[in-house]
Amino acid sequence: MPVYSKKVKILRPLAMVALVVSVVFVCCQSPRTSQDTFLMAEERWTLGPFVKVDSANPVLTAGGLTFFCPILKEEVAWEAKDVFNPAAIVKDGEINLLFRAEDLIGKNNGTSRIGLATSKDGYSFEKLPHPVFFPENDSLKHLEWDGGVEDPRVVATEDGRYIMTYTSYDGQTARLMYALSDDLVSWKKYGRVLTGEYKDTWSKAGAIVAAQEGDNIVAKKINGKYWMYFGDTDLFLATSENLTDWQPVVKEGKLHPVLTPRPGKFDSRLVEPGPFGLVREEGILLLYNGMNLDEGGDPLLVPGAYSAGQALFSLDDPSKLIGRAANYFLTPEKDYEISGQVNHVCFIEGMVPYRGHWYLYYGTADSKIAVAVAKVN
Repeated sequence: MPVYSKKVKILRPLAMVALVVSVVFVCCQSPRTSQDTFLMAEERWTLGPFVKVDSANPVLTAGGLTFFCPILKEEVAWEAKDVFNPAAIVKDGEINLLFRAEDLIGKNNGTSRIGLATSKDGYSFEKLPHPVFFPENDSLKHLEWDGGVEDPRVVATEDGRYIMTYTSYDGQTARLMYALSDDLVSWKKYGRVLTGEYKDTWSKAGAIVAAQEGDNIVAKKINGKYWMYFGDTDLFLATSENLTDWQPVVKEGKLHPVLTPRPGKFDSRLVEPGPFGLVREEGILLLYNGMNLDEGGDPLLVPGAYSAGQALFSLDDPSKLIGRAANYFLTPEKDYEISGQVNHVCFIEGMVPYRGHWYLYYGTADSKIAVAVAKVN
């Protein structure tokens, strides 16, 4: 893909003073059940509290940028409908957001493409005028058109490149895919994460296990392998020796679930990974998304609400759950989180350490992008 250097400024106020605004770390609303008794005390390992930065949010919204679509062979307002669900990484001292953007013309509720925006403070972003990742007339067109490419997640590799997982959608089946880049702008598509008998299995949301190195997040091997959490009902695992050939973890002939929904909780309907699995002293910390059931979920949340939780997996065995926060730490409260393309959604997908804080970027009501901030421990 061509490299685009011109940027369009999206002005937002400086907002570090906003750390005094609404704390979104939420205490338990109900006692632990017997299934929680084996888990580590969550205050020892959870990140937070995260604070929504009200004076800056939403930090990114839809706009009027256009580009020439190689498939339609015409100019398309590629981010006119919505921008949401971003990945984040620090490069050259700036926060880079790879964000999902939808047009108004795709028959699957708009075609999704991935744009790039950068910031020197985490709040004011400049968009590149063209998407950096999109369906083309290539070998993957039949998997990506015209639903598009969705929901990126990104980490650095140990050799200085970037690996992005994303979802392709052909209008019928979502498939977990991946691509590699040297600069976050020009990408090489590698196709499906799941191959063989699972190649056409509905799959999404690949969160690679990685470690913090300064302000960078770098994929790391555990027990000689790279690991990836994925899924959007139960969570599963895949492993790789080289980041390009992935194998799902299978037990008794089936994908092996490592995290599942919980009755009566905010995550009673489904669970889906957040940004990445973070290697820490206590274990692998996975921030994740949970959806509330219409009936039988958290009675204090509206049916269908998306909130965010935290889980901890063993460093010795990344499939072994050793900690799970009893309740969410981020939930829809603001007007832009409650009302939009899909109501009542806070969907976390991008997080970076930057200048002594964690910046957590999330999609709001599948329409805009916001940020919440916590101190780095």
